[in-house]
Amino acid sequence: MSANESLSKSARSDKFGAAEGDGIVRCDACPVLCRIRPGRSGACARYANENGALVRTDPVLLMHRTTDAGGKLVSFAAGEWNGAPLDAERTFVTGVGAGTTYPDYKPAPFIVSAEHAGVDTVTVVTEGIFSYCGVKVKIDTDRHLGPEAAPIRVKGEQVGHVTTAEYGSQMLSIGGVRHLTGGSKKEGNVTCDALLDLCAGNAVEMTIDGGHTVVVQADAAPIVDGKPEQRMRVGCGSATVGIFAKQWLGHVDEVIVLDDHITGVLTEHQAGRVLDMRPAGIRVRGRKSTPGRYFQVANPGLGWGGTDITDPLSVIDRIDAKLAWPGMRVLFTSTTGEDALFCVLDEALKPVPAEMPAEVRRVVDRIGENCEPSLCTVLFMAGAGGSLRAGVTENPVNLTRSVANGETRVTMGGAPVYVWPGGGITVMADVTRMPKNAFGYVPTPAIVAPIEFTMPRHLYLDMGGHAEDIVSIHDILREVAPAARVEGWIAPNPWPFDRHAPKTK
Repeated sequence: MSANESLSKSARSDKFGAAEGDGIVRCDACPVLCRIRPGRSGACARYANENGALVRTDPVLLMHRTTDAGGKLVSFAAGEWNGAPLDAERTFVTGVGAGTTYPDYKPAPFIVSAEHAGVDTVTVVTEGIFSYCGVKVKIDTDRHLGPEAAPIRVKGEQVGHVTTAEYGSQMLSIGGVRHLTGGSKKEGNVTCDALLDLCAGNAVEMTIDGGHTVVVQADAAPIVDGKPEQRMRVGCGSATVGIFAKQWLGHVDEVIVLDDHITGVLTEHQAGRVLDMRPAGIRVRGRKSTPGRYFQVANPGLGWGGTDITDPLSVIDRIDAKLAWPGMRVLFTSTTGEDALFCVLDEALKPVPAEMPAEVRRVVDRIGENCEPSLCTVLFMAGAGGSLRAGVTENPVNLTRSVANGETRVTMGGAPVYVWPGGGITVMADVTRMPKNAFGYVPTPAIVAPIEFTMPRHLYLDMGGHAEDIVSIHDILREVAPAARVEGWIAPNPWPFDRHAPKTK
């Protein structure tokens, strides 16, 4: 139920659907315009016909802080909400379950006035219908998932592509308007379902053309070809050499750290030279970049250091008999320490696997200790366009400028967002910092996500906001809270009304 439904019932048919014959209600919360029979819900299951009135099937979410500025526990928030009056100073109305602004001329479902720390504020609350949206997935692993720009498929349908890898992580782009609405109906529906699952924190299995199968789940380890990943690399092969060189000194004569990016060779590396280590004469395959640093030692893969190497000895191109010597101790390791082999050169200068000394094992274990757990990060990304901005003000560019200037704070379900510089309102939010069940869909298909704009009241009026639709937080708590979903504030998230909170840009 929205504030307008509760507080202005006479306008309900204009803003939240129109009655037709036989008790049918036409829903205009999205372009599909479902005709809903009594006791039934629309195609999205978000709106239903209850005794001839269009109602939301999910309640609006109110979030409250459990402590005051000094950290003192607020009595009503000590446990589950028991229906006692909520403190307006500590309550935030989120867009979850609020309803939408479609068609564009409708004001947002909630335009909430409140006083916080002596400042009169307005929070415009709505659910956005996003066709231009998707998720950016960061997967902490060196394993090769697939070629850059390769299609990503779910249930055989392309839902995204592999994008540029970052340090220690593979990156995926899932969703977007071309997959949601630019392809076949099946492609759009599968893409929409995948986005909903990823944003809800559910696991999604994907296959990458020319690559591998990966199971992605926010804040969980990725599973590549059925094997859970454990560690994010401590650094590239060169960085690993530099970090641990001094700890290897005296225990090994050469260390080769295999990596898909830069494979490091200790005695050639500047770190080995500074330590005055004797040249070992082992030349590895690949293109030498600078001393002790080699590119393209192997193809990308699921082997050592994100390469296709399963036998580390195969990385050796040649051993210089003028520099190497029998008994020379050589360590091969990956950038995570998960793979390691200790060898000793025999009389023919061939590496022979041997038991790893405890001192060497300690350093290999320390590599693993310095690796962070391998996790998947899911960021929802969307552009807030027409209906959203028109639901805030009759002159939408004023909202865009206010957001860009950092005067208006943008949140999604109360969670902080990153606002991209440049034109428009393009935001990214970590789905793990948003409330549960924050996302929905409409069958066009498009994703429905909560969004809130908080600003000083005078700024809202100056930008031409819908002043006649402003409702006091006290009225909302009195009339909406009894049917609302009430949850505690998510602790890591900054309080949107904090005047000293950092700007979004």
